[in-house]
Amino acid sequence: MVRSLEVKICSVLICQNESHSVLVSEEEILELKDFIFQLNTLENSVVIVEGKRDSNALRKLGYSGKVLEFHRFTGMVNFADSVAKYERLVILFDRDKKGRTLTGKTIQLLQRRTKVDLTFKRKLRIITKGKIMFIEQLVSYESYLT
Repeated sequence: MVRSLEVKICSVLICQNESHSVLVSEEEILELKDFIFQLNTLENSVVIVEGKRDSNALRKLGYSGKVLEFHRFTGMVNFADSVAKYERLVILFDRDKKGRTLTGKTIQLLQRRTKVDLTFKRKLRIITKGKIMFIEQLVSYESYLT
């Protein structure tokens, strides 16, 4: 009896920018393209990031929807009052301590006022296999997605 083994060969690429390089598979690239496509198809939603570099990284990957930068608001209460008008908030804060704190406070202040969506944050962690801690690091994928 002969057993056949199926071997999946996956190209591994290296994404680089000024600060670091990341090993990337073709699967990651395809999944990131789908991730951006899904973000672009959302209606009555806004993506929330921490700062300008984060929003620039999303734009460079092809995101064309509404993005708000947390640091443009003067404090958490002003932020919460300003974004509560949106039907759905897609939170893409960084995965560091500061980002986790902001995510927790956002949920606490807004969960009863609007839908706080963390699914895209989780998807991004899974797609990049935890390699991306900061949204701004997504620029390292730019050459493969545009």
